[in-house]
Amino acid sequence: MTEFRARRPLKRAPTHPGVLMRETIAEHLGLSKAEVARRMRISRPSLYAVLNGTSAVTADMALRFAAIGGGEPELLLSMQAAHDLWRAQHRLESVLTAIERAA
Repeated sequence: MTEFRARRPLKRAPTHPGVLMRETIAEHLGLSKAEVARRMRISRPSLYAVLNGTSAVTADMALRFAAIGGGEPELLLSMQAAHDLWRAQHRLESVLTAIERAA
């Protein structure tokens, strides 16, 4: 499989995978969020937290979402990792630049 590197403005945070999940539910599944949560066997607040970007997509959530909507759980996990790494880099910027490199 060919891998393509995404180019994005460096100042913009990577998209939270909940945005992709929200769009998939709205445009492709034809189900309410409550019905999606029921079918995924999770609570509505858990699903809403991910869709709103206030909670991370876990491996469990990625697998459940892939089961209901198709797609690859690895994509959601990769998006979450990129999002988390970008946020951590910006939060720790001053600390990271002060760390003295080992030989």
